[in-house]
Amino acid sequence: MKIYQKKSFQKLPLSIKETWDFFSDPKNLKTITPDYMGFEIVDGDDKKIFPGQIIKYNVTPLFGIPIKWVTEITHVLNEKYFVDEQRFGPYSLWHHKHFIKEIEGGVEMKDVVDYKLPFGLLGQIVHPIIVKPKLDEIFNYRYNKLIELFGEFDNRESYTRNETLNKII
Repeated sequence: MKIYQKKSFQKLPLSIKETWDFFSDPKNLKTITPDYMGFEIVDGDDKKIFPGQIIKYNVTPLFGIPIKWVTEITHVLNEKYFVDEQRFGPYSLWHHKHFIKEIEGGVEMKDVVDYKLPFGLLGQIVHPIIVKPKLDEIFNYRYNKLIELFGEFDNRESYTRNETLNKII
């Protein structure tokens, strides 16, 4: 059994509250998902996330084939993290942890997705050819969309340190 892991990091010039308000609203998931995926929430987006919440989606990730996807929000620690797990959908396992923490000038977000593909060896063969590149594309889209929506994180302190180091050397 092969379990894969995808990690993503991003810094945004937002407060913890602004970040939490955006990411804890299931309706915003459509905003940060590529249009070609045909992402539509069917049910469960009427409240901010809470443990036990079931969210149902229709999505078309590959070859125009529609898929029903059901996730459950299993853990929530307000303004710190939440976890969604697939209950029905394209993966044998999907466990997605979302972390946010305050840093100087904004927040740092970290996503950790542990996932397993169906179809045994066939799933392992298509992972590097189709699944991994598709997940990378989706997370890259999200990264860029969040910059478009909220602006780029400006870490002047690190620029100053780099400039100072360059002058010393």
